[in-house]
Amino acid sequence: MTLDVETPSPPTLKSAVDPNEYDDTTVSADDDYRRGQLSTLLREGAWEEAFEMWAEETSMTEDEWRIVTELDLVSQFDFFWDDFADRVGYHAPGIPEDWKVREVHPDLASWKEVSSINAGLTEFGQLVCEVLKDDYITWESEYDAPDDLPEF
Repeated sequence: MTLDVETPSPPTLKSAVDPNEYDDTTVSADDDYRRGQLSTLLREGAWEEAFEMWAEETSMTEDEWRIVTELDLVSQFDFFWDDFADRVGYHAPGIPEDWKVREVHPDLASWKEVSSINAGLTEFGQLVCEVLKDDYITWESEYDAPDDLPEF
């Protein structure tokens, strides 16, 4: 299925967020997450390229995308460089588990919609990371393993 919507603007990456605060992320102790460089790469085409690829394949509906835009979830994406793993890490926004109680959006009616939105945003975030790493990032990881690692 193709999602025929306008490409949103890339998020503003906030340097004050430490990726180690995310429950699902582990990064090196290095403070340099290269968010400024990643922001530039996103604006220079990585974001649009990834979005077009994702929109061609996603199962998210236009009604679900409208909810995403009305909740401004795209602006909550975070991308950062994980030097230790030589990869782009990310945190995808999503609809919270208590969406009914919190009345997050009046048009959300089912767990199926919530799951579709959360899965779609996660898939998009992963694709952005892959496009950045494969097609835009030219730097080498600066992490060097210690010389005294045990051999197995």
